Amino acid sequence: MDNIPANNNQIKRRKFERNNRADVFSLFLPEIRELIASRNFVDLKNILKEIYSIDLAEGFSKLNIQEQILIFKLLTIRKAIAVFEDLSLSQQQDILNNLESQEVAQVLNEMAADERAKLFKDLPEKAVKKLFGLLKNEKADDVRRLLTYKSGTAGSIMTTDFVELKADMTARKAIISLQESQRTLNSTAVYSCYITDEQHRLLGGVSLQDIIKAPPDIMIKEIMTGVSHIKINAKMSLSDVGVWFKKYDLLDAPVVDNQNVLLGIITIDDVVDVIEKHTTREFYEVGKMSGAEIRYSQANSMDLVKRRVGWLILLLVFDFLTGTVLKTFEHALSSVVALAFFIPMLLDTGGNAGAQASITIIRGLATGDVTFKNVWKIIRLEVLASFLMAIVVGVVAFMRAFMLQPNLLVALVVGSTMSLITVLAIATGVFLPLASKKIGLDPAVLAGPITTSIVDIVGLIIYFKVAQLIIPALR
Repeated sequence: MDNIPANNNQIKRRKFERNNRADVFSLFLPEIRELIASRNFVDLKNILKEIYSIDLAEGFSKLNIQEQILIFKLLTIRKAIAVFEDLSLSQQQDILNNLESQEVAQVLNEMAADERAKLFKDLPEKAVKKLFGLLKNEKADDVRRLLTYKSGTAGSIMTTDFVELKADMTARKAIISLQESQRTLNSTAVYSCYITDEQHRLLGGVSLQDIIKAPPDIMIKEIMTGVSHIKINAKMSLSDVGVWFKKYDLLDAPVVDNQNVLLGIITIDDVVDVIEKHTTREFYEVGKMSGAEIRYSQANSMDLVKRRVGWLILLLVFDFLTGTVLKTFEHALSSVVALAFFIPMLLDTGGNAGAQASITIIRGLATGDVTFKNVWKIIRLEVLASFLMAIVVGVVAFMRAFMLQPNLLVALVVGSTMSLITVLAIATGVFLPLASKKIGLDPAVLAGPITTSIVDIVGLIIYFKVAQLIIPALR
């Protein structure tokens, strides 16, 4: 008897340690393999109950396909679906290829509508045709409808699993409707309910909490609120959807067509996925790599080369112009060798100033802080800031040049050029992202290296032209 409390504490401590480690599944893996080998499926089921679905999904890569299928079949259908939705596409295909048709049908029909549509969108056409035959008619129609929305729009990530109420319902009837809907909907959480008319046009919304707190006989129309400020058109871009959710601090939002008909909802978990992918792509764009995410656990050296070498070659070709500019002004360099001392300082500072401006503008565009409604205000602020910074860095560059090479004319050339390059760099860093956004391109594409390359080439031209104006020997 004395050992029981100690054992219970050990178990609790063990669970705590597991749940506070990043790779939870690895801690369970030896036990899982031991139970599989001994075919002790009862205890294995109990172990699987302790592991969150996301941890199971992340750990599937550590199992062979036979182990994956066995574990998948031991899970409850709800947990199996949750795990399946978090697997990579290749892992999902492996699971589907190793299940019986009736098992595949159950998985597909129980999936959340948006996850099911995403799976069908990514699978090969031949596999899609086969899987359509396993769907219930209404589920198949729903997938076809969701697949009509263009990738990168709100409609492409919305789910049709939502609760639709009527304005003349009582709170009691609304709760009953919610309970009934949860038996058929595949969504795991309900944050809000939306009220529509007989033509399914959106009238308003009400939170689940407000329905529960309301008197049973009160009409829904008396507690519902307007949603015109948070509703999202199905054609809205995903970047704008992210801004919308952040601005209004949303957990979900209704998606409508041009006639205000309620088509579906977008939930915060899908928006987080979108923001993560968008942020990953922007990081790679700033470094001029392929926008596909790099996973070192799966990548090899050739994958890294393929992602990076194309942009490096393109930028190298672009920077050939730097050599052309230097050759053009070869006479100036040979006449006043000291000019060569300050080229790295000038170009590096210009590149830094341009990168600062472009990153600030790109972030502002992503968060909604910079729009074409306030663009002139932004430009005025940046122009004024560029002139002030140009004076400061120009004076510092002049002093450094005179200390290194006590020649007043050379120092004046360096200081003047530094000021001009700073203004040029900031103007380029502001203009390129705004211009690309205006014409529908990703602003991140023009950040970093491309901005720096432009500043390098034009900055060299400015440098030597200023030198020719100020130093008599170069005229």
